[in-house]
Amino acid sequence: MRSEEILVDLSRAEYDILRTLWKKGRLSVREVHDQLQETYGWAYTTTKTMMDRMVEKGLLNRESFHGVYLYKPMITRPAGLARMVQFFADRVLEMDVGSVVSLFARSKAITPEEIEELNKLLKQDDDEEK
Repeated sequence: MRSEEILVDLSRAEYDILRTLWKKGRLSVREVHDQLQETYGWAYTTTKTMMDRMVEKGLLNRESFHGVYLYKPMITRPAGLARMVQFFADRVLEMDVGSVVSLFARSKAITPEEIEELNKLLKQDDDEEK
């Protein structure tokens, strides 16, 4: 993961690609494409283009393994969630971010360590805006 996590803006498709990689680890474009095919109906080349752009943006790492490129996430799951949580709290629910993060604490969808990191990232971003 990045040494200094920053809050990034992700499109829904970028988030879905990252979510697939967070769950499965290192994957080829084909493996990610197969996971997302039903949702997006993309051509294989579209998935490859998206993932290559994510490499350029620093969201993914690409390395060659026996002639096949494998991709892995370069940001943590909490860093990927942070902007979405912030947007949802501010614009949808119109409540403070901490209240929304506490909803995660009651579910098993995110680990306590990830909740701690999410809180840290959101607090850091809030401090930088002031």
